[in-house]
Amino acid sequence: MLRKISFRDYPHFQKLKANAQSDKLLGLKKLISDQERSAFMCVEESGLLYEYSKSLISLESLREMISMARWSGLDDAIRQMLTGSPINETEHRAVLHTALRKEPGDALILDGVDVVSEVHHVRERMRAFAKRVHSGDVRGATGKQFTHVINIGIGGSDLGPRMVCHALGSSQSRMQACFLSNVDGEAAHLVLADCPPESTLVLIVSKTFTTQETMQNARIVREWLVNHLGEEGATLHLAAITTGVAEAGSFGIDEERVFGFWDWVGGRFSLWSAVGLSILLALGEEVFDRLLAGARAADEHLANATFEKNIPVLMALTGIWNRNFLGLPTHAVVPYADRLEYFTPYLQQLDMESNGKSHDRKSHELEGDSGPIIWGSVGTNAQHAYFQLLHQGSTVVPVDFIGVCRLPLSNAESHDMLMANYIAQQEALLQGRTREEAYEEMISKGMSPIEAARIAPYRSFEGGRPSAALMLEELNPFQLGLLVAMYEHKVFVQGYLWGVYSFDQWGVELGKILAAPVLAELRDRKVALEHDASTQRIMRYYLEKRQK
Repeated sequence: MLRKISFRDYPHFQKLKANAQSDKLLGLKKLISDQERSAFMCVEESGLLYEYSKSLISLESLREMISMARWSGLDDAIRQMLTGSPINETEHRAVLHTALRKEPGDALILDGVDVVSEVHHVRERMRAFAKRVHSGDVRGATGKQFTHVINIGIGGSDLGPRMVCHALGSSQSRMQACFLSNVDGEAAHLVLADCPPESTLVLIVSKTFTTQETMQNARIVREWLVNHLGEEGATLHLAAITTGVAEAGSFGIDEERVFGFWDWVGGRFSLWSAVGLSILLALGEEVFDRLLAGARAADEHLANATFEKNIPVLMALTGIWNRNFLGLPTHAVVPYADRLEYFTPYLQQLDMESNGKSHDRKSHELEGDSGPIIWGSVGTNAQHAYFQLLHQGSTVVPVDFIGVCRLPLSNAESHDMLMANYIAQQEALLQGRTREEAYEEMISKGMSPIEAARIAPYRSFEGGRPSAALMLEELNPFQLGLLVAMYEHKVFVQGYLWGVYSFDQWGVELGKILAAPVLAELRDRKVALEHDASTQRIMRYYLEKRQK
C-alpha cells in the first residue's frame, strides 16, 4: 500500500515556496553560470543524455526537492511497484508493466502465480505466430502471404504500437503496419483503401472485446473481408489481443489466434504485452526484443540509481517544481526527429490519463495542482507553428527537447541543420535578446535610430525560459525502449509525490456511459427531454442536418 500523503504535508513545502521566489528573482541566466550546478544537472545512462541545467531551479532548491522525495518514502514506493504490490488501490490491482520486460528465468510471484513465466508463455505464442506468418506457413484465404497488418484499437491499444512502428519502421520491415483507432467511418475507409484484402492480417485489440469504437471498426473491417473473401475466408485473416476469449470466438476468431494479457497491465503501459503483436509482426523479433531490453535498462536504472543521478526521479522533480512552485500549467515535448511524430501524442495519454486527478490518496481534494497539460510536435516544424509563443508569449512553457545524434537514413547536411536548430532553440529560450541588442542589430543594418527605437520592443524577449535536453545516441529499438520507459517512470514518481493514484482513469468512464443513451436516441431520431437545453439543441441540429 502506498503511503497516503497530501502534497502540502511535506515539511519542505514552505521552504521550497520561498526558494522558488528567490530562484525566480535570481533568474536562469545567473543560475546557468554556476559550474557546480551545471555538472550536477547532467546524467547519462545507456546512451541517453539528460541535461537539465536550463531548468529554472537552483542547486539548493533541487537538493531540497531530492530531500523531499526521500522523506516521502519514494524509494519504498518504487520497490512496491516493481515487486507487484497492489498500488492501484481504487481497482485493487498490482501495477506490473515492468514484469513484461523481465527476462526468462526471472521470477515475480503475484497471488501464488509466477507472472514472468506467464508473460513469456504468451510471448512465445506471439513469436511462434509471427514466425509462421513471416515464413508463409500462415497465409490468407487465397493462399497469398500476408504483407499488411491492421491494428484495430484505441488509446493504449493504438498509441504505443503506432508510435513504435512509425519510429522504427523502414523499407526492411517484415510487414506494413496500418492503424485504425478513430470511430469516424472515413478513417476506416482510408486505411482499407491502402490494404489488399487477400494479404492483410487484422488484429483486434481490446481488453474486454467490448470497447465501443474498436468493435465498430472491427465490424466494418470484418465486413470488408467477407465481401472480398467470403465468410469462412475472412476468419483466416483475423486475430485478437484480449481477455474476452469467448467474445472473440463469437466474432469468428479461432482460440489459437487469441493472445491474452492481464488486469495489472494498464492500457497506456501495454505496448510491451501482447498489445505489441503488431510491432512483432511489422518489425520482427529482434526489434521487439531490443525494445524490451531498453525498457528493462530503464527499470534497473530506476531501481538502482541514487536520486541525485536517477533520470526519471529528476525529470519528475523538475516537473513538479515547474508545476507547483513556479506555477507553470503546461509542458511541451518537442522531438527533433520526424520518426518521433507520434511520441508526444503517446506521452499525452501516458501522462494526462495517469496524473490528471483531483483527489489524493486520502480521498481528499488536492490542495495543489497535479499533472500539467502535455503538448508538442516535431521540430523543426514546431518552430514555424508555436515557438513564437514559447519565446515571447505571456505564458512560460517548460520544454523537453529530444534529439538524436545519429539518424541512419538522414542526409548528413540535413541532420546537422536539424540538430543546429535543436541546440539553438534551447539557447535562444535561455538567452533571449534585450532591447539594446535588438536596437543595435537594426542600426547595423541601416535602420534609422527613431525607427529602430520604435521597433526594438517587438524584437526583444527576456529569455530565461526553462528547458531540458534529452539526447539519444541513435534512434534504435533499445534506445527508444529506454526513452519510453524513462517517461513511464517519471509519470509514476510524479503521481506518487503528488499523492494521487496514477494507474486508474475513472474520468474516462462517464463520457462512455453517457454515449450509449445518446447513440440510441440518435438512431431512433428522438431527443429525450432529460438532456439539458444545450445538449438537446445540438442533437436536434445534428439530426436535422444528418437527414439532409
